[in-house]
Amino acid sequence: MVNIRDAVLEDLPGMLKIYNDAVKNLTATFDLEEYSLEQRTVWFHQHGGRFPLIVAMKDDVVAGYCCLSPYRDKPAYSRSSELSIYISKGFRGKGIGTLLMKEIINRAKLLRYHTLIGGITSGNEASVKLHKKFGFTFIGRFKEVGFKFEEWQHVDFYQLIFAD
Repeated sequence: MVNIRDAVLEDLPGMLKIYNDAVKNLTATFDLEEYSLEQRTVWFHQHGGRFPLIVAMKDDVVAGYCCLSPYRDKPAYSRSSELSIYISKGFRGKGIGTLLMKEIINRAKLLRYHTLIGGITSGNEASVKLHKKFGFTFIGRFKEVGFKFEEWQHVDFYQLIFAD
């Protein structure tokens, strides 16, 4: 059974492992160097309250995590949030993303967000499929904004707008 809950500091090493794997092997993040536990602790403490950070636990292992972050820092953006989701390579394709997405969307509604935005590197069809499953629609592409793995990467943006 998978348990979705708020992340706690003890989950951070598992989340760091997932993220650093993405840094090394995926275009899902444009970070080029792995993070240390100390660096990622700063990131961890930027979440909570209006910016939940949740984990999917399977057999006491962090199988994935999802969070909301400020879309931009100007006050008029306060009801918009950017969504991030990362799944451990051993748990991809097993419904973890669906469980995390369902929970983070429910929390976003309770927090009275108006819109969620997801930036997905072009070619990440699994993430596109997951976002579309929950009603996100394609709203545009930033071409060649990241250079990783010796090639230019595009970022496609998907948006979910909640009825007020």
